[in-house]
Order: sequence, then structure tokens, then C-alpha cells
Amino acid sequence: MATIPSLPGRDDMQRMARSTTDITGQLLHTAANITRIAVNTLDPREGSGTELLRVLRRTTAELAEASGSPQAQEAFSRIVDTLTRLGTSGAPLAVHPVSEPAQALLTALGDSLLPVLDAVEPAVEDFAEALGDLVDSLSPLLPAGAGLAAGVLLALTPVLQSAAEVLHDVSPELHRIADALTAAAAPLMPLHAALAERAAVAGAEVVRSALPPMADLAEAAAASADAVRPVLAAGEELVVAGLEQLQPLLLAGAARTGRVARAAAVRVSAAISPAAEHGVVVTVTSG
Repeated sequence: MATIPSLPGRDDMQRMARSTTDITGQLLHTAANITRIAVNTLDPREGSGTELLRVLRRTTAELAEASGSPQAQEAFSRIVDTLTRLGTSGAPLAVHPVSEPAQALLTALGDSLLPVLDAVEPAVEDFAEALGDLVDSLSPLLPAGAGLAAGVLLALTPVLQSAAEVLHDVSPELHRIADALTAAAAPLMPLHAALAERAAVAGAEVVRSALPPMADLAEAAAASADAVRPVLAAGEELVVAGLEQLQPLLLAGAARTGRVARAAAVRVSAAISPAAEHGVVVTVTSG
């Protein structure tokens, strides 16, 4: 026979009443704050509320019209398809036994990489700025590079299609090759695992014994670098000064080479199509 549960005592009733009163008070305060936010946002005395509602109405109308376009519907379909694939393939991965050590590895990498990222942040910012300047400087070459890439892709497309057709036709032979390789490699896996374990132990001993001499060598190299730093600075100064002296000669040589190339191009063009313009004589003198 089931026993009848005892009624809550006076202390329990008082505690439940106080908890209910606290929760109700917090909910009322939250509702009052939300009401004040709405009133301050939509206050018609400043004119901001009416303008905000007008902007919201116009924006939502444009979004509603845009969401009904075929492009938006296709994008929504792709998003749903992607989420479905992520759900069907991500759930088994999340409960797979490998996920736990993978998460531990990611945590350890995150903890160890944070100081490194903090240390390289200034260098990365300078590199990004320099890379942006380089891209801006190379922007005239981007259309030519895009055209060259398009030509390469167009040339590779038939090759890839032919390779896909050939591989599709010989898929049974590929399966036979894969089965043969698997059958041949399966007996060797335990031997490879044992050899890898021995190699790991030996490698660890080598690294452990080689680290102290490497540390001594690094300290000696640092001391040597401190000693020869003035000599290196003087050598760099000489190299930069030599380049500054050679700059006018290099610029003059480049200009002369450009003029000779233009003259040669004009003469080659005239020789290839001499009948393009009758009676026109082109004379180019290189200075």
C-alpha cells in the first residue's frame, strides 16, 4: 500500500513563499525596464520613435520583397541543405570516441597558442599592412592575372573531364588495386607499429641528449651575433649606399632598354604587315 506523503512544514512554506516573491519581483523589475526602454525608444516628443517605426516598416518591406526572389529562395534552400548535412554528419562525429581526445587537443593547443599569438600580433599587423600596400601597388596587374588564370582554367577543363571519364570507366580496376594494396599492407601493420614505437623511443632519447648542446650552441650564436652586430650594420650601410649610387645607372639602363624594345616592336610590326598603310614611313631613333 502506497504511503501518503507528508505535507510541507511551516519553514518549507515560508521558504517557498520568499522564493516566489523574489522571482515575481525580479520579473516585474525586468518588465518595467523593458517598458522604459520601449518608451524611451519610441518617444514621440523627440520625433525619433515615428522615424524609427517608419525605417523599420520600410526595411522590413524591402526584406520581405527580397526574400521572395528566386535567388533568395535558392540561397535559403542551400542553407537548409547545408544545415541538414551538418546535422546528419556532425551528430555521429560529436558522439564518436575520437571527439573527446580531439577536444582535449584543441584545448591544449588553444592554451599554448594564446601567448604565441599575443607575441606575434604586432608583427602580423605590420605584415598585413605591408601586404595591403603591396596588393594596392600590384592592382594594375590583377586583370592580366585574372585573364591568365581564366585561360589556364579553360585549358585544364577538358583535361579534367577526360581524366574523370577515364577513371569512371576503370573504376573496377581501381577497386581491385585498392583491395590488393589493403591485403598486402594488412600483415605489415603490426610490424610498422612496433618499428614506429621503437623509433619514437630512440628519437626521444636523441632529442633529450641533443637539447643541452643545442642550447649551448644557441647561446654561443647569440653572443657571437651581439659581437658582430656593428660589423653587420656597417656592411648593410655599405650595401644600401652602393644601391643608392647604382640607382641612377639602373634607371637609365631600364629606360634605354625600354626605348630599344619599343623601337624593335615597331619595326617588327611594320615588317609583318607592310601593306597596312601605303606611303607611311616609320622612323624610330633610340636616344
